[in-house]
Amino acid sequence: WWPGWRPYRGCWRFGICPARPDPRCARVGSTPPTVTPLPTALNPYNPLEPLDSEVEFSAIRAQGAGGQNVNKVSNAVHLRFDVKASSLPEEVKARLLALGDQRISGDGVVVIKAQAHRSLPKNQAEAMDRLRDLIAQAAHVPKHRRATKPTRSSQRRRVDGKVLQGQKKALRGKVSD
Repeated sequence: WWPGWRPYRGCWRFGICPARPDPRCARVGSTPPTVTPLPTALNPYNPLEPLDSEVEFSAIRAQGAGGQNVNKVSNAVHLRFDVKASSLPEEVKARLLALGDQRISGDGVVVIKAQAHRSLPKNQAEAMDRLRDLIAQAAHVPKHRRATKPTRSSQRRRVDGKVLQGQKKALRGKVSD
């Protein structure tokens, strides 16, 4: 106990304490509420976030130095994501397939290999981050460029600068008498 301490949300101590429940609490003598699972997307409110069911991980052996650990543990990850069968918006799918990235196969499957870390979950997280970056890159709509004509004064400044540069170079030549 300390000054100013109050029960948390109507229960004695930190949530639920069966030894000394608060009679004002609605949870006394009742079963805890069931939690409904969220959809399988990492972020169900973001349409650009791939669903967990659409991403396939396979553990493989990592390359490079690492001693005994690299030879006995499969910590590297291959992430496979089928763009055509995904739940991404159609415009993003089209732009993703048109990116020309070497990680996207001809069948429309993104294959990302992550092996920077020694643990499998860290490599999986890194592969997912790279997939999110690739999708974000495809989702970016480039701003439409309007062709403009250079002003007459800017054309004049450009030509004057070229003339001055030519005069400077002409003075660098051999001096003839």
